[in-house]
Amino acid sequence: MRSERYVVPVKAECKNIVPGLIHDVSASGATVFIEPMAAVKANNELRQLHAREKTEIERILMALSAECAEYGEDISRDFEILVTLDLIFAKAKLSYKMDGMAPLLTEREIRLRRARHPLLSRETVVPIELELARDYDTLVITGPNTGGKTVTLKTIGLLCAMAACGLHIPAGDGSAVPVFRQIMADIGDEQSIEQSLSTFSSHMTNIVRILNGCDENTLILFDELGAGTDPTEGAALAIAIIEYARARGAVIAATTHYAELKVYATTKKGVMNASCEFDVTTLRPTYRLLVGIPGKSNAFAISGRLGLSPQIIAEAKTYVKDESASFEATIEKLEQIRQSLERDRIEASKKLAQAEESRKEAAKLKIELSLRLEKAGEKARRDGERIIAEARETAEAAFAEIDRMRESISAQEDHVRTNEARAELRRQLNAAEEKFSEGPAAAASPKKPGRPAVPGDTVEILSMGALALVDSIGKDGLLNLRAGSMHIVARQEEVCVVENAPTRKKRPSASSSSAALRAEPVSAELDLRGMETLEAIPVMERYIDSAVMGKLETVTIIHGKGTGALRQAVQQNLKSCRAVKSFRLGRYGEGETGVTVVELK
Repeated sequence: MRSERYVVPVKAECKNIVPGLIHDVSASGATVFIEPMAAVKANNELRQLHAREKTEIERILMALSAECAEYGEDISRDFEILVTLDLIFAKAKLSYKMDGMAPLLTEREIRLRRARHPLLSRETVVPIELELARDYDTLVITGPNTGGKTVTLKTIGLLCAMAACGLHIPAGDGSAVPVFRQIMADIGDEQSIEQSLSTFSSHMTNIVRILNGCDENTLILFDELGAGTDPTEGAALAIAIIEYARARGAVIAATTHYAELKVYATTKKGVMNASCEFDVTTLRPTYRLLVGIPGKSNAFAISGRLGLSPQIIAEAKTYVKDESASFEATIEKLEQIRQSLERDRIEASKKLAQAEESRKEAAKLKIELSLRLEKAGEKARRDGERIIAEARETAEAAFAEIDRMRESISAQEDHVRTNEARAELRRQLNAAEEKFSEGPAAAASPKKPGRPAVPGDTVEILSMGALALVDSIGKDGLLNLRAGSMHIVARQEEVCVVENAPTRKKRPSASSSSAALRAEPVSAELDLRGMETLEAIPVMERYIDSAVMGKLETVTIIHGKGTGALRQAVQQNLKSCRAVKSFRLGRYGEGETGVTVVELK
């Protein structure tokens, strides 16, 4: 294609063989591009069609534009909404990527918790913690080169700027920043040969602009303030610049290596020292910001690590003034003490956390032990109740056997001995019940026997609280008593004559208690789901006893499927229960493995 027309490449020596129009020649001149005469008409038609296509496109676009013009305001408004939404989603994605949070907004105070530079990876960056413009409005940061001083300045400035733009900041909970009207910084070196600016001149030009424009709603960031000139004059100038900016109400953060500024920050109210930590053991910075402590530049240590001759370093130390050396030595000593205290604090925190964990574990074990003791006591009480119930059943069976023996034995002596054995058995049973029962009701004061009973008297049997009629008195002085269908033998001191035979409320006997207990309605199902094994077994044992007394033949224990631990414990207990004839798992429609069907004797 040449000039939007189809052509044929032809060797230069053969161009006269192909009749047509030459449109182009190759760079080497060996090839010419000819439009054959046979293709001229077809190419002309193509050009015409392209022109018509372009005209149609313009017509369509004009028509569409005319239609859109009627909705111009709506389209513009939708566009603005979409742009706003796009910005909101962009902020959200940035916040998610940085693990950001919405800071609290204050009037002036800066409070950063685990703050990170937004361009540094959160897996490798060492977060900083600082407060500014609360108890002090100026922070002087010192420490070694490559220790993180400039990164700290940029982190403060960037996070304040991000908050002012409505962005989340990469910091921890509790962080707060104000919205400054201006954030002014002097960071980096802007020296220029063309503009005749040295390092110091470039810094000072920028600082002059900052000082002329700062006010109480300005955050100022100075990096290496006063550098690039005589150290004595540079330090004095740096202090004066900070004081001027403070007088105008600005919030200031500055980095420096000057010892004079460290002393100034230590003694001046409203100015606070901070340092970037340096590990003298490994000769590497840790990038931790320590507020309240001045730092050493560690120029000698860093130079040695970079390969400078020890002889040169030793000679350099001889040129350091005694005052500066003493001050730096003091700072170094304080730093060693601080690191030691920090290690002790961390160790104490670990031990405190371990002690607290041990205390919680001990409290948990105490609660578990209390629950186990309570359950064990409950189980013992249920076992005692079961034993008494079994004893009552045995006694009822014995009473029935005694009645049969009394019918078959006609001799009075045997009859007397039988009644004495039955009365003694009842007394032992009642005594066992009163001894086991917790908190029994206070018994009524024992009545003293009155006059001797004679045949026909109505007497109260003191040990039973029941009324009986005196049938006769034996030769041995024993009273033959009749209470309903029962015949009882008792001594004179065991009864009390009831004058005029008033109606008395009888104390329920063992047999009547058993009958009443058996008369209570008992459900044919017991649901143990949700209970622990130690809690469920006593409940099931009590239920089996009630079911036996209620004369139920078959009951269903619902224990659920779950892990099968409760089902196993239930069936293990049923194996040793004397009241159980057999048991099996439920069939289809009965609950299958979630229930156990028990057949009672």
